[in-house]
Formats: sequence, C-alpha cells, structure tokens
Amino acid sequence: MKSSDLKSLSENLIDTFLNAGKVSIDLYKKGLEIQIKEDKSPVSNGDLKVNELITSKIKEVTPNLPVISEETVNLRIKNKAKIFWLIDPIDGTKEYIAGKDEYTLNAALVINTVPVLGLVGVPKKNRLFFTYSPGESYLIENGNTKKINCKKQQPKGKIVALSSVIKPSDTILNKLKEFNVTNIVKMASSYKFCVIATGEYDIYAAKERANEWDYAAGHAIAQNAGAIIKTLDEKPFLYGKEDYRNPSLLIKRAEKLDD
Repeated sequence: MKSSDLKSLSENLIDTFLNAGKVSIDLYKKGLEIQIKEDKSPVSNGDLKVNELITSKIKEVTPNLPVISEETVNLRIKNKAKIFWLIDPIDGTKEYIAGKDEYTLNAALVINTVPVLGLVGVPKKNRLFFTYSPGESYLIENGNTKKINCKKQQPKGKIVALSSVIKPSDTILNKLKEFNVTNIVKMASSYKFCVIATGEYDIYAAKERANEWDYAAGHAIAQNAGAIIKTLDEKPFLYGKEDYRNPSLLIKRAEKLDD
C-alpha cells in the first residue's frame, strides 16, 4: 500500500473520529449503561457505539481487510492476518465511566507486524492525532492541524516519565533510573504515546500488559513522529501475534532524552 493510499485512508477517518468523540461525550452526559465482561472489565454503551461508528467506516473504506476490535474479537480464533485493522474504541473505559478526560478512541492499520497508520482521538481534550507514514504524524487541536516530531517540550535537565500506575514496580523504576528520569507522572490510556510524540513527555516503560489494540494506534503516531519503541530488553515491538498479547514496552522520545 503506497503512502498516498495510507494518507487518503487516514484522512477519510478523521471526521468519523471527531463525530465518535462527540457521541462518546453525549452518551456520558445522558448516563452510561454499563456491563461487566467475561474478563471482569467494564464496557459501556459508549464503547459499543463508538466501536460501531469506527468499524462501519473502516469496513466502508477497506472492505477486504479484517477488522479486529477489542469489543468484538473472538480470542479463541488465532490471528493469521498480515494486514489488518486493530480497534480499541475506548481505551481507558474506567476513566471514561468516571468522567475523566484521558480516555482515547483508537484505530491502527498493521502491515507485516508494523502499525503504519493510526488515529487516536482524545475527545475531552479536543485533540485528535493521526499518522500514515514515517515523518507524517499530526495533531488536530481546536481545529488547527500541526505536524509533531517528538521535539522536547520539557526544560533542559528535566526528564519526565509516564506511568499507568501511581507506584511503578521496582523493575520499571530501575529501568527509568537508567535514563536519569527526574519526575514520573501518572497517565491513563494510549494518550501516553501521543504526548511523547508531541515531546510533552520523554519516556514510558511498562511490563507485559494489555493487548495489541491498546497500543497499536498510539505506537504508530509516536514511532512515525520519531520515537523509539522497543521491549524492555531492546527487542523489536511487533504486532500480529496469534493471541494479541503485548510484550514489555519501552518508548523514548529520542535516544538522548535531554536534547
């Protein structure tokens, strides 16, 4: 698939993401209907409606490609596809249900183990990130579009890490020490990838957790903006595993985090 095709695909999805973000907010304001899934995690009618909107549009623009969504995937069927979509309609459902602002809407196109195209909507922050090839990551914020490239936003000498939890494990803390991290900020969802792509934050490390659809869209945005993404033991972070499980993760804004 050519870069021009990927550009057209990503741009075709922007309005759907903006609309789905508004729908997620409207449904929250009306009062969400919440169910508990088999894995004991919550799902709301907001998750399901956003999933419907995004999936329908993707099937319209790429009718021949498989679409794998957190809300409809059959984990008993192993993934054998080389080119496929990964959707997490709302990453950070607990945040969403609680009325917080870091939940995200996510879709990524994976080609030969690499997420090459991605969109991440952050409705309550009026931000939409998208990418379609290396060097082509963008942020739409309050109607303005700008290219993002991981350029450091923190002051010189300040290296800020992100964490999914208030108290990271010793394994993660020791890894962050290697990079002279000065502060750790808790942040939910795939939004972490996006604010590394903008250069607002510097690094994120995590042990094995979550599934490919939780990371793929943010991964595409950050990596195409220039971020370095590997496992904690410096192996490539690849997609298309039969069981969708993520390995450990290390995402750095750049090789030298103080530049």
